[in-house]
Amino acid sequence: MPKAKKIPMRTCIACRGEKPKKEMLRVVRNSEGKISLDFSGKLPGRGAYICDSADCIKRLRKYRLLNKTFSCEVPEEVYTRIEEEFSGGR
Repeated sequence: MPKAKKIPMRTCIACRGEKPKKEMLRVVRNSEGKISLDFSGKLPGRGAYICDSADCIKRLRKYRLLNKTFSCEVPEEVYTRIEEEFSGGR
């Protein structure tokens, strides 16, 4: 019998819930400190995952969770871009 393929799980930085990696949005901070959205899930750098839910996106901005996760100041336009990407994907 073939072995069942393991589904990688990731934890949302906003709600702390675990979901399959493919259902989440990945935000990456590369070695130069540039923060970007990673749709492929393969960009190098420190990654943080966020649920694909409006509540998590709101909480991300309200508590400035990327600043805490990446231990640096994250520009406001990064949060704006994540919100736009989320609302555009609906």
